Amino acid sequence: MSTVVGIDSSTQSSKVLAVEAESGKILNSAAASHPDGTAVDPNAWTDALRQAWDRAGIADDGSVQGVSVAGQQHGMVALDEQHRPVHDALLWNDTRSAPEAADLHDQLGSQAWIDAVNVVPVASFTLTKLAWLARHHPELAGRVHRVVLPHDWLNYQLTGEFFTDRSDASGTCYYSPVSNEYRPDLLERFFGKVPQLPTVVGSGDVGAALLPRWAGSGSGSGGPSGSGGTGTVVGAGAGDNAGAALGLGLSEGEVAISVGTSGTVFASTAEPVRDPTGAVAGFADATGQHLPLLAMINSARVLTATAGMLGAGLAELDQLALNAAPDAEGLTLLPYLDGERTPNLPDAHGTLTGLRRANMTDANLARASVLGVLNSLADALDLLAAHGVPVTKVLLIGGGAKSQALQQAAASVLRVPVEVPVSGEYVALGAARQAAWAATGELPQWERRIQASFEPGPNSSWADEVRDRYVDARRQVYGV
Repeated sequence: MSTVVGIDSSTQSSKVLAVEAESGKILNSAAASHPDGTAVDPNAWTDALRQAWDRAGIADDGSVQGVSVAGQQHGMVALDEQHRPVHDALLWNDTRSAPEAADLHDQLGSQAWIDAVNVVPVASFTLTKLAWLARHHPELAGRVHRVVLPHDWLNYQLTGEFFTDRSDASGTCYYSPVSNEYRPDLLERFFGKVPQLPTVVGSGDVGAALLPRWAGSGSGSGGPSGSGGTGTVVGAGAGDNAGAALGLGLSEGEVAISVGTSGTVFASTAEPVRDPTGAVAGFADATGQHLPLLAMINSARVLTATAGMLGAGLAELDQLALNAAPDAEGLTLLPYLDGERTPNLPDAHGTLTGLRRANMTDANLARASVLGVLNSLADALDLLAAHGVPVTKVLLIGGGAKSQALQQAAASVLRVPVEVPVSGEYVALGAARQAAWAATGELPQWERRIQASFEPGPNSSWADEVRDRYVDARRQVYGV
């Protein structure tokens, strides 16, 4: 039996899966937490990966054929000549570069950005964060020798080499997934110089060999050391959403909706989607195709925040939402608690409308939080469909998708059949599938298991009313 290892280095934690290469059966798994916050020392990711790797008991017995890393996208990891961070990595959800994003947009205009890199600058993207560093900390920007992404940093820790893939590079705002090339002119213009960038490796290709220090559990921590490789290959890796698409095995007409720290709506398409408004990001996927994607900053954490407000746990919040009236008796939540990316409202706040004395109950507030998350995702799904992406089915994944209230309301609010795959770490599973691809030269076909299926109900007129209220509130408060 041969084994592959898939790693998901997310905003919140590092997760490691040991997977049987032939079948996709998960043999072992472990996780370790990352520090909270939107600016993080990337060495913390290395430490967390080592902890999760050791806990998963990755054995030095010659059975591990391949390893691959899928990571949170966009994070700015700016390094000096000794590969040391000059500043904490700014994560995708750090919005301090919103003024720089607006400046980048205004200087070139939406269509020019789409023509160049098929995305329009928002505060999430790496180039805006580099522009922020150059403007606010020029002395640190001057020390920057190399810029990489979170998964590229971990590739270096595993192999001693810096490399990336199309999917993650396509979220930088200085790489085109259409022409498959970096745009150094954009770095020169908006950062003031062109730092060294990681080599872009093909989706199913080998990036480098695993260093000996990772070959067995309990072998220490720290930076890369040793020489040579182990015979275990490390694949190109991927951005987290591309990893999830690979883990799910998305086919045409299927759209994945991930309800995690962020909410994402994405599909794998043969042709790029071009959206000058910037709402749909024209990323690459991890198969050589494209991954049109919309992202929301506020997703599962909306449910967590509401539970905290009510002094309840998530299970209790879910039960309250299940017991409430389907339409929350008129309560409508715009869930932009931490600013928002889709729509692009970095300074937005949450808004609760429709309050009446009769409907101010814990159950209605719990239900409104669930519906607020779903309506935000429905906005994104509608935009994806409006750009010609076929939508015949939604696959609902992520920690927030465990909510029974959210599952049961999703098909009605989204107006499309919904399947809930068996709960799992699909980003890490996609990374493992890619590792098997790199190790064997063939992309394995693993079975997808479905836990529950839902259809839009015949008595779901309440969902139409909920959608109308939400859209009206969004337009009245923010004009979008």
